[in-house]
Amino acid sequence: MSWFSPIRTATGGPLRHKMQAVVIAMVLLVSTASATLGFALLAASNTPFTHAFSAQRGADVTVTVNAARASSAQLAATRALGGVTAAAGPFAEATVQAQSGGQPFGQLVLAGRASPGGAVDDVVLNAGHWPDAPGQVVLDASPGPAQDGQGDGPSQGGEPKLGSTLSVTGVPGAPALTVVGFANSITNTADGWVTPGEVARLRAAGTPSSAQMLYRFAQAGDPAQVRADVAEINRALPPGAVAGAGSWLAAEDAATGNGAIMDPFVVAFALIGLVMAVLIVGNVVSGAVVAGYHRIGVLKSIGLTPAQVVVAYLSRVGAPALVGCLTGVVLGNLLAISVLAKSSAAYRVGSQQAPWWGSVAALAGMLALTALAALGPALRAGRLSAAEAIAAGRAPRAGRGYAAYRLANRLRLPRPIGLGLAAPFARPARTLVSLAAIAFGATAVIFAFGLHSSLSRAAASQNLTTTVPVQLQPFGPGAGPQQFPDAAQDAAVTAALRAQPGTRHDVAVYEDQVKLPGIAQGVNAQAFGGDASWVDYGIIAGHWYDAAGQVDVNTDFLTQSGLAVGDTATVVIGTDPVTVRIAGEVFQPSRQPMLFGSVQTLPGLATTANLQEYYVGLRAGTSASAYIRAVNARLGSRSPWAATGPDGGQFYQIASALIGLLALMVAIAAGLGVLNTVLMTTRDRVHDLGIFKALGMRPGQMLTMVVCWIAGPAVIAAVIAAPAAVALNTATIGAMAGTAHTGIPASFTQVFPPSRLALLSLAALVIAAAGALLPAGWAARARPATALRAE
Repeated sequence: MSWFSPIRTATGGPLRHKMQAVVIAMVLLVSTASATLGFALLAASNTPFTHAFSAQRGADVTVTVNAARASSAQLAATRALGGVTAAAGPFAEATVQAQSGGQPFGQLVLAGRASPGGAVDDVVLNAGHWPDAPGQVVLDASPGPAQDGQGDGPSQGGEPKLGSTLSVTGVPGAPALTVVGFANSITNTADGWVTPGEVARLRAAGTPSSAQMLYRFAQAGDPAQVRADVAEINRALPPGAVAGAGSWLAAEDAATGNGAIMDPFVVAFALIGLVMAVLIVGNVVSGAVVAGYHRIGVLKSIGLTPAQVVVAYLSRVGAPALVGCLTGVVLGNLLAISVLAKSSAAYRVGSQQAPWWGSVAALAGMLALTALAALGPALRAGRLSAAEAIAAGRAPRAGRGYAAYRLANRLRLPRPIGLGLAAPFARPARTLVSLAAIAFGATAVIFAFGLHSSLSRAAASQNLTTTVPVQLQPFGPGAGPQQFPDAAQDAAVTAALRAQPGTRHDVAVYEDQVKLPGIAQGVNAQAFGGDASWVDYGIIAGHWYDAAGQVDVNTDFLTQSGLAVGDTATVVIGTDPVTVRIAGEVFQPSRQPMLFGSVQTLPGLATTANLQEYYVGLRAGTSASAYIRAVNARLGSRSPWAATGPDGGQFYQIASALIGLLALMVAIAAGLGVLNTVLMTTRDRVHDLGIFKALGMRPGQMLTMVVCWIAGPAVIAAVIAAPAAVALNTATIGAMAGTAHTGIPASFTQVFPPSRLALLSLAALVIAAAGALLPAGWAARARPATALRAE
């Protein structure tokens, strides 16, 4: 007999034990897919703006020029300036007011570009195609929701989709633009792009022609260097040619603010998935070798050498493992396409791709883990004598679990339940791994529910979606580019709101920059023209102001000023100093210090030029969409004001979708781990099952006994998972708040009332039951003779 003949005999196991081979392949498929997706998410969250800025050749400076004051030749000459490393343009530019679906969409900066590529600002097309004919526009947004409410670009009105139409107001003929694509400029150089010849048609009468130039510089790493670069361009062009300049640092700040808070929960889920994969793969593969000990003993008795045993059983698990790993890499990359599309939308970095090294690491890592998990039991099996291997394959080590069986008898439990609850003690190592898998899966599910609830509260607090279902802003059909409403038009808004029976609250919001000694940058101050306590900002510490002289501030204000709640501060409005007392800290994530007060406390802000919007609260039962239509109809087409709903925040929508997907994958992996455990236990005890059936155990009793094998570990896992998920949720929300430079209200983490936590803890039992039902059903249906003949 050749050296390989017994190995071929031994490795025929997968053909006889198809279920075990399928379980190995499926567990490795899900585990490898989870690992591939985890690596992709970790790579995506690693300085995404920096990678995208380099890949898309982002503009260090975007300069808006008055085309009447600088010729094309003068603009072209700036390319040769000393610090300029690359330049693009000039691109004709127009600022327009737009409507979508009959509702105001906002003010858009549109640039005329023949193609998305270039030496600077290589725009990434996410959907559709680039404009190739008049009447077409590509928006700087992601397909679906227009914006996330924190970045630049359009954020009001209806949310256009491919094929929808934007109407440009304030221009003769109200030109219509069909949305043919969505793209991303990493430095937000424009809100949208049209063909170069389209721009002139979109300019309002009397508006000077303008264009944009995009530059990359050798030195532009901080605000001082950027200011020096802009000054160099200013000197090279005629006086008055530079109308404005935008820095890449502002885009970086917006991208960091939008996306950095995703990192903690992405990392949390990625690590949970990777640890789960290690646990389950190790359990499955080592269990598959241990389950074959009886057959090993038989084969050793006919001459199989120890080396042949090791090679045989490594080969036996290798085939299904390789199939599972390869399929898992493919599945992981397919899932990563959708997930990274959502991630790139949150980070506003164009597009992200799953890194090739992630696929290689997941494949190699899982195969190596499989080999290591199989090697130890295979070496032990090789050292066993034939008699020892046969005995080890028939029963667990002597004495294991007997005390548990005796205790079950003393408690007078029904025999199927007692046998089932005591069975895990016969294989303690296997039971501990299964318990850990269930605990991880249940923790992920509970954590997902808690994180979703916490983020929902954060979204409602930051974007005021619950308390302020209607907002009015000066971007209506009667607004011209960069024009402000007058006092009479402002008064018409108040009259229109008071005339609506659904109006419960309304308040005017004034906004401007103020100065505070000790803070270098300006403070963004908001003054409310009436009672604003109903707006219900999330309070981190203190309380909402309730008297003149009191203000509320965000976390960044306290961080930069060194002040605390209860301190007094001197705010300079224009040239007038005002002394205020800080009443509370509110949840408004930003790297911009913010201050909130009444017009009595901040009188210098209450001017027509500073009136930014109106907040409106509705009576119970009032439809927000119907209210918006009624208000806009009353204001008419000549009003610069228009009503719209609040932006719910695309980041929070993306985060919720990611949370659900990642939790589902971890739960599936946990269920497969349970399936494997019960399957191995069923195979270990198949002879006993046959005897039980021969002695009269009914299928229902058999089903109960097998399910009880995993019930004990599931209950313990539920007890572990509940507090672990609460702690993980609190830590993750705290970490997310830290990256967003804000504190958090206590209510954001208090999302687990006892009744909800107890209900969510049942996830452990559901995962355990789902994994156990298949082998339990087989055990219940098996005939005694079949079970007694089985290996």
